Amino acid sequence: MARGFNKVILMGNLARDPEIRYTVDKRAMARFAVAVNNTWKDKNGELQESVDFIPVVVWGPQAENCERYLKKGNPVLIEGRIQVRSYEAKDGSGKRYATDVVASGVTFLGSKRQEESSGSFGDEGFGDSIRKDKRFGASDEDFPMDISEMQNEEDADIPF
Repeated sequence: MARGFNKVILMGNLARDPEIRYTVDKRAMARFAVAVNNTWKDKNGELQESVDFIPVVVWGPQAENCERYLKKGNPVLIEGRIQVRSYEAKDGSGKRYATDVVASGVTFLGSKRQEESSGSFGDEGFGDSIRKDKRFGASDEDFPMDISEMQNEEDADIPF
């Protein structure tokens, strides 16, 4: 029998804030939905659009980070696998099925300015906290100059 392959990569925006719960052994589990847009042209050539809301489950410390830093509308990249589970309906009407993406990795997307303006990461973005954190051996001089600091176009010697 051939070995299977189950890999999912999603990029979209959070449809709601992550909901976190803890198992009896105190393991964190976060649930949220990712809204993924889909556009296509119909047979008349008109642009059509739909949105899929895909349920995602994240486990462990990564679940706690999702709850701490992600809010509705934040862009994310999810890597994981599809999981289908079954359960008995509470009303006794039979077996039900649920499909989730179980995340093995969650990447927070978006610009630092978006994160700061939404307050998602507190008073400082990730870059600022790394620059100020001397454990990383970095200082403000170790990072490239911000283009907004340039006086005029003559000084703009950008190497790319």
